[in-house]
Amino acid sequence: MCKNYNVIEQEGMATIKAWTKGVPFEEQAQQQLRNIAGMPLVHSHIAVMPDVHLGKGATIGSVIPSVDAVIPAAVGVDIGCGMVATKTTLTASQLPDNLAGIRHAFESAVPHGRTPTSRGRTDRGAWHNIPDVVAGEWQKLATRFEKICAKHPAIRNCNHVNHLGTMGTGNHFLELCLDENDAVWIMLHSGSRGVGNRIGTYFIELAKKEMQRHQINLPDMDLAYLSEGSEYFDDYVEAVEWAQDFAAKNREIMMFNAIAALRKQLPVDFSTAELAVNCHHNYISREHHFGKDCFVTRKGAVRAQKGEMGIIPGSMGARSFIVRGLGNPESFNSCSHGAGRVMSRTQAKKVYNVKDQIEATRGVECRKDEAVIDEIPHAYKDIDKVMAAQQDLVEVVYTLKQVVCVKG
Repeated sequence: MCKNYNVIEQEGMATIKAWTKGVPFEEQAQQQLRNIAGMPLVHSHIAVMPDVHLGKGATIGSVIPSVDAVIPAAVGVDIGCGMVATKTTLTASQLPDNLAGIRHAFESAVPHGRTPTSRGRTDRGAWHNIPDVVAGEWQKLATRFEKICAKHPAIRNCNHVNHLGTMGTGNHFLELCLDENDAVWIMLHSGSRGVGNRIGTYFIELAKKEMQRHQINLPDMDLAYLSEGSEYFDDYVEAVEWAQDFAAKNREIMMFNAIAALRKQLPVDFSTAELAVNCHHNYISREHHFGKDCFVTRKGAVRAQKGEMGIIPGSMGARSFIVRGLGNPESFNSCSHGAGRVMSRTQAKKVYNVKDQIEATRGVECRKDEAVIDEIPHAYKDIDKVMAAQQDLVEVVYTLKQVVCVKG
């Protein structure tokens, strides 16, 4: 298999293999990766995806294999964030000319966004009255959650059941898409919401205290880690794995509600012909690579084992891809999780205006106001260049173009 990555090497640190040919790779992100590569817990090397950009502690778009330790900030606070896509038997010709009704139906069916400074019943992005399907699925998660909270009571006081089946904010979305054969797909992006944020934040702080207690100096305190056998290691892994299950169920419920909403909007019957994938891109996984069992932290990366299906979304207004993994061992069987930002949210709002947003999302039924300018396609890398940089990681199965987009 042809090597399609750049190599960053420095004495005293693990090798960095970066699938970044032809795409921007900011110096700050490179330095952040060097910081991680210098840590003794890294196994073999670090793999960098073409959507790489600066993150908190660890770089978004990185795959970090570690032995006997994990870095909570590398997983982040949106634990289990990921994608799900469903192919329907509908075709483009069966959709109405005006798609505003479908967008409003999606917005009504799936709580999204957030009411500033509000939580729980006052938050527009949460359930005010828990639907039966949400209550039923929460019961399957509740016992394990109570076990975690019994040891760590600070985690309990957060949005959990009232966020199950909700989208959130930022780059989370729900879309109606068409593939190259005009088949209709539903695709959405979200994670573990408030409860995942609480778990992530809580254990990041515990890891920092561990570093201070053992007088371990780090180039960045957000790289604080928990060692296997230490007081909080097993509890953290247990909580993360639970949050990942919550995130996957969150996406399932949203997809169920989105499909039901679409049925009510159309005069024709349809079925969901194919569930492409329900995959995480912020998570840890126990895997075996280069001769060792290790924890693989994918922060903004999707597992792409040989034959495994995945989703790589573009920005709103750009194309997205349903892909099949090629199982490249050098990337730890991974691929990018999207296009990757080239501009911060604050910068995007300074550079672009509503007129720019309207032009960039031409042909897409979506919000076109000041509140979503930070998600303008220009703030992201060119998805076609991102895909070209990882041709040895995945093959494209379907190419999707959104026609409806609901943003948080």
